[in-house]
Amino acid sequence: MKTPVVRPDIAAEAAVWIARLHDPGRSVQVERDCLAWQARSAAHRLAFERCTDTWVDVAGLAGAGVAQAPTGASLSVEGPGKPRTAAWRWAWCLAPAALAVVGFLLLWPAGRTYQTHVGEQLAVTLQGGSRMTLNTATRVSVDMSAGQRRVDVEAGEALFEVAKDSRRRFVVRVADAEVVAKGTVFAVRYTPAVQSNPELVVSLLEGEVDLRGAAVGARPASLVAGDRVRLTRPSMSARPTTATALIKLDRPDFSRGLAWDRGEAVFDDIALVDAVAEMNRYSSLPIDLGSDQRLAALRIAGVFRTGNNEAFAQAVARLHDLKVQVHEDRLVLVAKKAIAP
Repeated sequence: MKTPVVRPDIAAEAAVWIARLHDPGRSVQVERDCLAWQARSAAHRLAFERCTDTWVDVAGLAGAGVAQAPTGASLSVEGPGKPRTAAWRWAWCLAPAALAVVGFLLLWPAGRTYQTHVGEQLAVTLQGGSRMTLNTATRVSVDMSAGQRRVDVEAGEALFEVAKDSRRRFVVRVADAEVVAKGTVFAVRYTPAVQSNPELVVSLLEGEVDLRGAAVGARPASLVAGDRVRLTRPSMSARPTTATALIKLDRPDFSRGLAWDRGEAVFDDIALVDAVAEMNRYSSLPIDLGSDQRLAALRIAGVFRTGNNEAFAQAVARLHDLKVQVHEDRLVLVAKKAIAP
């Protein structure tokens, strides 16, 4: 039988799972999630086995107690609905032996490109212990060389949990703007210039970051935990410019804005057309509202599982007395009767 190929990101994730299993905060849920992660592929199982052996060698621990979880778990770690700790810090608050294993497995070439397709999500542990989670339809390039830690976001959305490193700042570059951090947690969402109003959204969950570059202007903007900044302008592109973008700063409820990280979309009385656009980001079977503006203006609220457009369409249809027309390439919502103007 051919030996599975273990990619560096899978090896790194296996190391983190070993560390989580030996952490004092280990729970039954963590054990089940680890089993589910191993069930994703033969490469995942092989990475876990190799990492277990490495843990025994490095940490001097008995391997028999590493995975005592019950069988039959079916949760997804990297896909929709993956659980996360509320403190956001587990990746770099582990025992020294755990970090030794992680460090041992992170010795791969510094430059790499990561990409997710529609409906996919990917969690990657970077060199140095930082963690990056890519949302649907996202593409980034990573440079973790000795002199810098830099991620270029070409399109999409990503959550960064940055490990502290006094020698190297962590820079996320998006078009003609840069987010500069040392040790913090923040999310970046970039809608590139293929749309009429390209937009960059930076949401800061922990710590502090500076936002700088041509899009911001001569003076960098400093963000503190809880801040969200939106940069929008028609000319925003990957080519640097001297024009400052339109900047809006607010402090939203991040439990809603980052619901994608747990496989959910949270809508609070928004227009149906906007809710559909968000749900379509996660599905290859898009929902179509046609040209009826009154249908588009209907309001929707609730929590919905991303990637399941059919269930969402049926829920909307029941709420607003619509019907769902199922086609091979799309779902169409239409009114059963005339909608009041």
